[in-house]
Amino acid sequence: MKHLLTITLLALFVQPTTLPAQPGPADAAATPSTRQLYARLQALRQRGIMFGHQDDMAYGVGWKYIHNRSDVKDACGQWPAMYGWDLGHLELGSPHNLDSVPFDSMRAYIRTVHERGGVNSISWHSNNPVSGGSTWDTSLAVTAILPGGSSHAAYTAWLDKVAAFMGSLRAADSSLIPVIFRPFHEHTGSWFWWGQRHCTTTEFRTLWQFTVNYLGAVKQVHNLLYAYSAADFSDAARYLERYPGDAFVDIIGFDLYQYGSAAQYRQQLEQRLQVLAQVAAAHHKIPALTETGLERIPEPNWWTQTLLPALQPYPLSYVLVWRNGRPDHYYAPFPGQASAADFKKFRADKRTLFLPDLQPKKQ
Repeated sequence: MKHLLTITLLALFVQPTTLPAQPGPADAAATPSTRQLYARLQALRQRGIMFGHQDDMAYGVGWKYIHNRSDVKDACGQWPAMYGWDLGHLELGSPHNLDSVPFDSMRAYIRTVHERGGVNSISWHSNNPVSGGSTWDTSLAVTAILPGGSSHAAYTAWLDKVAAFMGSLRAADSSLIPVIFRPFHEHTGSWFWWGQRHCTTTEFRTLWQFTVNYLGAVKQVHNLLYAYSAADFSDAARYLERYPGDAFVDIIGFDLYQYGSAAQYRQQLEQRLQVLAQVAAAHHKIPALTETGLERIPEPNWWTQTLLPALQPYPLSYVLVWRNGRPDHYYAPFPGQASAADFKKFRADKRTLFLPDLQPKKQ
């Protein structure tokens, strides 16, 4: 019986649950609203690039959990188009995530974003499933959580919790809210337990494929678009080295922050965006800058002189900056912040899309 179960579980990642017959979500059983989100992302990137912010509605610099507040909105007068959230610590049964956002509140925020016409993206900084340490505990874990591994049952129990949360995302009419799911991000780096040096290429691909098929085939979760999000890479071959296959991915992107000069950042960003555009075209995927930013944004013209010119040539779906966690750790402006005036210009540029820009244009 155990041998039969292992064979059954292995089949989950040998073949995708279903193969789409034409360009569309990787999950051929995706809900109608998920298909609509996919089509919308494709259409909107012909008009501009959606701006997103992590945990935007939950807290900002100097405030937490104030209804209808946002640092981005305070700074430029408009809500972001994209909203990032994270499921880290959901797997532990915690009532709040690793950044202290209550999951009940997150669920409500996601519903509000959906009702307003925005887009939600969810990452997962899960703890190390073998050692019990944090996401940054790089003790070997991937091989142990694959089918047949010593911690496989524990990992599937974690996925059960993820599936339950995704299934709890309901609109006012009780329909499932579609979201982007971005697991195992920055995998080409080695700072997370699923990173480059902590598992083989085959193990990473297997982990991704198993996760997607377990959520879809076993748990019947069909309101997700899957985002493959790298960190460091120099060319298409490196970017695709651990790519799990077109049948398991909807959105491709990468995370890149500015740590040195603006010139160095722009050079890296433009080089990787060129590669991303080529891969997206070849594989018929939606490209995005899944995380970026300059901590504390000390450069007053960073938005229009550094970020926007680098993004301009590419039909990206969205760009998301990281969270405004505290006065010394933030990536979006707020009133009085050094780059706030420039951010208003960024917001006004026809190439950027904020929440009001997502509404259908009148004929």
